[in-house]
Amino acid sequence: MRFKYTISIVFFVALVIIEKENNIISRVSDKLTLKQTPQTPLHTNGLSHLLLKHNDSFALMNRRLVNYSERQDRKTRGRKHILLLATTRTGSSFVGEFFNQQGDNMFYLFEPLWHVEKMLALETRVTNATAAARAYRDVLQQLFLCDFSLLENFINPLPVDHITTALFRRESSNSLCDNSVCSPFIKGVFERYHCKTRRCGPLNLTMASESCLQKEHRAIKSVRVRQLETLRPLAEDPRLDVKFIQLVRDPRAVLASRMVAFAAYYKNWKQWAIDGDVPLDDDEVKKLKGNCDNIRMSAEIGLRQPSWLRRRYMLVRYEDIARFPMRKAMEMYRFIGIPLTQQVKSWILKNTQASKEASGVYSTQKNSSQQVEKWRFRIPFKLVQVVQRVCEPTLKLFGYKFVSSEEMLTDKSVSLIEDKLFKI
Repeated sequence: MRFKYTISIVFFVALVIIEKENNIISRVSDKLTLKQTPQTPLHTNGLSHLLLKHNDSFALMNRRLVNYSERQDRKTRGRKHILLLATTRTGSSFVGEFFNQQGDNMFYLFEPLWHVEKMLALETRVTNATAAARAYRDVLQQLFLCDFSLLENFINPLPVDHITTALFRRESSNSLCDNSVCSPFIKGVFERYHCKTRRCGPLNLTMASESCLQKEHRAIKSVRVRQLETLRPLAEDPRLDVKFIQLVRDPRAVLASRMVAFAAYYKNWKQWAIDGDVPLDDDEVKKLKGNCDNIRMSAEIGLRQPSWLRRRYMLVRYEDIARFPMRKAMEMYRFIGIPLTQQVKSWILKNTQASKEASGVYSTQKNSSQQVEKWRFRIPFKLVQVVQRVCEPTLKLFGYKFVSSEEMLTDKSVSLIEDKLFKI
């Protein structure tokens, strides 16, 4: 009994040490303070140095802990953590479904960083790029470990007892509407992004964490990370096996799509399209150039394959996925190192031949091969020229051909997509 009692004391002291270590994390603001909650996984590595200082009984316990740790390592060695990186209007919701539809072995999250971006913008009036990058990185790291406690700090209103009605696009994640995460429905409680497949109560993030821990693989989609370099700590975290998939699309097509989907924010572009020359020194044009540069620089780092990204980075063009969805899905899963399920294959076949009525602005149902060319008839040549001027290096890197006239722009017999292979 004395031996068991002594071991319990050691475990308690060790847990206190671990809790203190967990609280010493990179802080962007008070929102980034990681609190020890039932969601925070317990790591045994920090116990070793403490136990070795004690007598032979503790040494025996240490060997048992090491053996347990090795068994856990073998159990999780095949686990993959997939991060789909994109920008808005590049088809990321559609491609994200390739992982959302994988089945019971995949835990998928749709745009969890939406909350981080909103909170930082609310508190600072503008989104500071450096602060946001650190926050995005830290939240992603914890989510890949199935810990939602850091994300909770950014959800507005704050969850109560880890329960929230405000998680953005909950219904876009099958994992958050699983039976294991579906709490009893509460009449009169409003949840904007409620589950569509079953009637659930507010999202219990502790239950979500427990469900996540049971899944073999984890995937997250985000359009908010600006620079791949900022995610290097994720690639170097020994607890993770991260695979980065960067999804890109022709910047001319992206602009045409945003002018429709985000019309209120693109009034200047609409006005320029009608009656005037585009001032290249305008903030909107500078913003377009900045977006193109960020995408290109991230891709250049990924394609260069530095040691921390070796066999961890894949570049995919939306146009290739739209034309050859099954082939590209198989390539992505081969890169990740897990099999493509029949469930995903069936979803692709069903959702790449959608009718016109089903293909809304935010829909994941598309007649995908037709989507590639639509932008050429929705944007005037003068705006195309602006994009080609400020995004020239980006267009060249990704293999998008330049157009020299209005006639060439709308000539369907002329492809604007080069056949190009990117290093994996």
